[in-house]
Amino acid sequence: MIIEIATLFPEMCEAVLSASILGRARAKGAIEVNCHQIRDYTTDRHNRVDDSPFGGGMGMVMQAQPVYDCWRAVQERSAVPMHTIYMSPKGHTLTQQRVRELAQMPRLFLLCGHYEGIDQRVLDRICDEEISIGDYVVTGGELPALVLTDAIARMCENVLPSSEAYEEESHFNGLLEYPQYTRPEIWEGEAVPPVLLSGHHKNIAQWRAEQSRLLTRERRPDLYAKWSKEQETNGLL
Repeated sequence: MIIEIATLFPEMCEAVLSASILGRARAKGAIEVNCHQIRDYTTDRHNRVDDSPFGGGMGMVMQAQPVYDCWRAVQERSAVPMHTIYMSPKGHTLTQQRVRELAQMPRLFLLCGHYEGIDQRVLDRICDEEISIGDYVVTGGELPALVLTDAIARMCENVLPSSEAYEEESHFNGLLEYPQYTRPEIWEGEAVPPVLLSGHHKNIAQWRAEQSRLLTRERRPDLYAKWSKEQETNGLL
């Protein structure tokens, strides 16, 4: 998996990409993530990449030329097909299912907007899809791109110790994850559920599955309804 991130703030991205699981995965070659400075591709003598929006309004808009030239230069570096995603609050909301699908693609190009966004003409020219990480707005596309990169990387081979590291987490199978506990067995008068200390793997698995269903029904009834319908359709409920 190769992920190309086009941004005005590569140093911001590198700070996250060089740490924790992502940093280790990059170091051992389990995933390749490259950051590209869009400003390097501007033809403006003052190094500008933005201008005032036609029609008036607040803020500035990133110009098509440096974005397009950056995208084209990155595309030409490899023969591996490149799927282009613009991180945008106007995009489809990211889901675990879409993460799983994207993780199967050989190469992604994540475009990070800033200011009031990017000239629509270049988006129409190069983008395959737009993705949002939620119904809210952040300063730029860098944080959403990092969220997407992290989510995808976890699904790639040799990034996590095994598939079990993500298969039991929230959303992977349509439900929220069950509660977790560790030592000490009693903290501030609160004890760990006895079943987790029993050593009976079947009972523990059943308890965790039940807790997962209860938690999802309580906190995310929308997810629970969708999960229940899928179970019924497949004859599992």
